[in-house]
Amino acid sequence: MGHAWRVRVWCLGVLLLLLSVLTAFVGYVLPWGQMSFWGATVITSLASALPVVGYPLVSWLWGGLSVENATLNRFLSLHYLLPFIIAGNSVVHLAALHEVGSNHPLVGANPVDKSAFFTDSLIKDLVG
Repeated sequence: MGHAWRVRVWCLGVLLLLLSVLTAFVGYVLPWGQMSFWGATVITSLASALPVVGYPLVSWLWGGLSVENATLNRFLSLHYLLPFIIAGNSVVHLAALHEVGSNHPLVGANPVDKSAFFTDSLIKDLVG
């Protein structure tokens, strides 16, 4: 049970990172100046490198043939929605972390040496 849960905790943490980066990117586009316009154009065009689904995905992201008002509306909606998804993912991530506990970095990965989540990690996070 331990290894599979640790993989889940890691995957949920990586998903949190990617969702945070995506939220920051769509927020960067919202002022709608020249920098954000070209940033949106370049970054969303990277999806066209995906085989088969690349160009339809870019067209869907743009909402047309280029970055325009539809793109801005989609990014605004995503920028509003993503923090709620991040909050839900954080709860699931913490629940998975609570299931396996966290290892003290100086002690090692011995299951006997794992520290309790509530008394150690949560208090450190609250202090931080």
